[in-house]
Amino acid sequence: MTLTTKGTRSELLRIATAGSVDDGKSTLIGRLLHDTKSILEDQLEHVAETSERRGDGYLNLALLTDGLRAEREQGITIDVAYRYFQTGEAGGAGSAGAGGRKFIIADTPGHEQYTRNMVTGASTADLSIVLIDARHGVSEQTRRHAYIASLLRIPHLVVAVNKMDLVDYSEEVFSEIVAEFTDWATRLQLSDVVFIPISALKGDNVVERSPEMPWYQGSSLLYHLEHVVIATDRDMDDVRFPVQWVVRPMHDDHHDYRGYAGQVAAGVLRPGTDVVVLPSGRKTKIRAIDTYDGEVDVAFPAMSVTLRLEDDIDISRGDVIVNAEEAPTVAREFEAMVCWMSEEPMRPGGRYAIHHTTRAAKAVVDKLEFRVDVNTLERDPDAVQLSLNEIGRVHLRSSAPLVVDPYSRNRTTGSFILIDESTNDTVGAGMIRSGR
Repeated sequence: MTLTTKGTRSELLRIATAGSVDDGKSTLIGRLLHDTKSILEDQLEHVAETSERRGDGYLNLALLTDGLRAEREQGITIDVAYRYFQTGEAGGAGSAGAGGRKFIIADTPGHEQYTRNMVTGASTADLSIVLIDARHGVSEQTRRHAYIASLLRIPHLVVAVNKMDLVDYSEEVFSEIVAEFTDWATRLQLSDVVFIPISALKGDNVVERSPEMPWYQGSSLLYHLEHVVIATDRDMDDVRFPVQWVVRPMHDDHHDYRGYAGQVAAGVLRPGTDVVVLPSGRKTKIRAIDTYDGEVDVAFPAMSVTLRLEDDIDISRGDVIVNAEEAPTVAREFEAMVCWMSEEPMRPGGRYAIHHTTRAAKAVVDKLEFRVDVNTLERDPDAVQLSLNEIGRVHLRSSAPLVVDPYSRNRTTGSFILIDESTNDTVGAGMIRSGR
């Protein structure tokens, strides 16, 4: 088996959309599905009938994603909706060539009161599409969405300036928005930002280049999505393998088999690789790597595999297999940025269950360092709590050692969720900054 790091058309690209209410997120996704021929005939007929019954006067492609009745009645997105499609030979139309590329789109809410939904939908995204209404320019919510994208370390950002048809496809309007957003982006840690002028309603620059904007020399949105390279976003140096399950078949064919199943979070694993098991610190080597289809010579993110080790040592769910060099921190205390998701505020002294990779423990909030105004980036060090949809930096203490990396280094070993044990509700999503 050969490992390559080049972008291939068979890769899965996870996309999160963001934008203010009525910026056209749902319409854009519907346009992508429609123009790539990813909609079943009966679905299209249903959308056409609903559009006519509502008196829209056009085929309302937003109805393909706004599935909740409240969403359709209010014309807004409330919950995260996931849509799947593929381009190329195995999917619909597209320019990616043979094999196509697979996509999962999370249509996330734009309104501030649904920030927690946006964070949930964007937490695993490789790329975020931030929509801006060309008539209104960069808004407060646009800045908030960009901040959240930077907080979640989404590697690639596309700023889609939508409704260009309503500003006569003006290059000047587009340039002003690019300049204003770029000024805001310099205050954030955004590494790859691309601007594309579009009309989701009419299809300009969505799947095909539009003749209405000859001044725009870039690619269409779909072409960019098909060709953006994401393989190099993965950490291929630091070995991170959280153990999810200890495999012991205990039958005659595999009487002595002992394997450790999980998903590779970082690094390249091969038989013979020297590894360390944390938090115990025991050293060993990888003897073999098994998959559902049989033994393989190499494993890399995000393959699900079972490792067999040279030595019979005590390993259980929640342990992490790493390389000796560049090892993560084994910590009971750490600082993290937390997005609060509960109606009940988070206060210092609060006790929760914490789930980090495959390990569960108890956690106490020792201190709220500050709360962030996501619209201005100003910090409030006098804040005494985090309310629903608010974000702040906290100091946490866990009952068991956790194997952590800074979130900026690894989005898997650098993230966690907090759970209210009395209700079993997820109340917070955290991104680790440092641990000790």
